[in-house]
Amino acid sequence: MADTRTMLRLLQAPTKGYEDVIVIPAILAENFELKVGLLQLNVPHDAIKLMLFPFSLEGAARIWLEKEPPRSILTWEDLVYKFVNYFFPPSKTTNLKNDITNFQQKFEETFSEAWDRFKELLRKCPHHGFSKLHQINTFYNALTQFDQDSLMPRSGGNLLKRTPRDALTIIENKSKKYRYFTKTNDCSK
Repeated sequence: MADTRTMLRLLQAPTKGYEDVIVIPAILAENFELKVGLLQLNVPHDAIKLMLFPFSLEGAARIWLEKEPPRSILTWEDLVYKFVNYFFPPSKTTNLKNDITNFQQKFEETFSEAWDRFKELLRKCPHHGFSKLHQINTFYNALTQFDQDSLMPRSGGNLLKRTPRDALTIIENKSKKYRYFTKTNDCSK
């Protein structure tokens, strides 16, 4: 079946796939009020998220919420859609994804600095949609030959023969070890 969504719709940030870390059981209470130190158990977690969301905001995000028309956000999905698409319009999302895709280690940038910068690009676009495999491949291919080669002993000869989870662990460990080594040597100066 042909995809009939418009370009504008296809370029918008996705609003699905943001799973909750904590699963809250179904809640059956009719009246609910947040009380300090006590949350009653019979309230849907979407209702709790909607009640608590304003308390998580500051700066531009708080201003955005205050400018929304009264009673215009009725569900958690409404809120996610409006929030994500306000702060990540299609043009911004495209630019952020391009920054990730076109990442290159800078001249004289250490492995740790490159890894931190790459992770920051990923954080700037939390809805990038790139799999762990794609992220690791992009980062690895952006490294200097020296830093690519330095991953080989840690990976048993070939990083590509490791699972994405193992490769990520190897990269994180190398970054931490290099950062520690650099700090130790800087202190002796």
